[in-house]
Amino acid sequence: MPKSIPSVRTRRAACLLVAGSLLSVHAAAGAKEEAWPAKPIRIVVAFAPGGLTDIIARAFQPRLAEIFGQPVIIENRPAAGGTVAEGAVARAEPDGYTLLMTADGVPANPHLYKGLSYDMFRDLQPVSQLVRIPLVMLVNPSLPVKSVKELVSFAAAAPGKYSYASPGAGTSNHLFFEVFKDMTRMDMVHAPYKGGSPAMTDLVGGHVQALLISATLAVPQALGGKVRALAVTSDKRMDALPEVPTFAEAGYPTFNPHQWTGLFVPAGTPPALVACIHQAFAKAAEAPDVRARLKELSAEPYMTTPEEFKQNLRKDYDMLGALIESKGITR
Repeated sequence: MPKSIPSVRTRRAACLLVAGSLLSVHAAAGAKEEAWPAKPIRIVVAFAPGGLTDIIARAFQPRLAEIFGQPVIIENRPAAGGTVAEGAVARAEPDGYTLLMTADGVPANPHLYKGLSYDMFRDLQPVSQLVRIPLVMLVNPSLPVKSVKELVSFAAAAPGKYSYASPGAGTSNHLFFEVFKDMTRMDMVHAPYKGGSPAMTDLVGGHVQALLISATLAVPQALGGKVRALAVTSDKRMDALPEVPTFAEAGYPTFNPHQWTGLFVPAGTPPALVACIHQAFAKAAEAPDVRARLKELSAEPYMTTPEEFKQNLRKDYDMLGALIESKGITR
C-alpha cells in the first residue's frame, strides 16, 4: 500500500503558498514570472473518448477546475498503446499546464514499441497513480470448473486445447494472464481481440474459455450470469461480488495485479508544481461525486507519492520486459 500522504489541510496550505507566490517556471530562460495556474490546464488522455481512462479523467475534471480556479481541458490522443500521448507530453513545456493521464501499459510500452522518440524515465515525471481496478478471472459458464485451481487442472489436462481472450496483444490483461500461466504451468492459447468488449462477447458466446479482465467489464456480466467469476485480484472481496474469492483465498497470494490510471507531467516540471498538482488530484479524489463515479466503475482512488509511483513503474518495467522478451510478444 502507498505510504501515508500529508493531510489535506497540510497539502492545501503548501499549495496555496506555491500558487500565491510569483513562481517562475521558466526562470532559466528569462521568462516573465507569473502565479500558477494563470491559464487553462490541459490533460492529455492517452485513449479514445468513452474509454475507461477518458471516463476517469472526466470524473475528475469538474472538481479539478474548482480547485485550480481555471478551466481543465481534456485532449484525447489515442494510438499506439498510449505512446502518442506519452511522446506529446514528454515534449511539452514543463510548466504545469500539460498533464498526461494514461493507463497501466506505460511500463510495457518501451518493450513493445521500438524506436520511441522519448524515454519514459528520462522525459516523463510520475506524479501519482490515481485509480486502480482489480482484475477478475472469468470463464464461460459451460466450462466444468468452479474455482481457479479447477481451471488450472482442467486446462493442464488438455494442453493447447483451450483459449483465453485478451483486449489485445501486449495489453496488461494479456501480459498478466501469461504471468499466471507461468506461475501455474497452465497451457492455454492466447486469442487477442481489439478491445475488452469484443473479448467479453466471445467469452459469453463460448468461442474462448477464459478471460482476465477489469472488474469494470466483469461485474455486470458476472451478475447477469453470462460468465462465471472465479477470483478477483483485490486485497479483499469486492462488495459487488461478495461470493467470489480473492486470488489469495484461491491459493495464489502473490498474484494481485490491478489495472490502473496514472498521472505524469513533463520531466523538469518544478517540484513545487508537481506537489501542487498532486495535492489537487488527491483533493478531487476525496469528492463524493468522484468517489461515487469510481465506485460505479468498480474502481478505487489510489494515490501514491511520485517516488512510490516511479518505483512501481521500474518494477513493472523490468518484470514485464523480461516476460515480453522471453515469450516474443509484439504489438
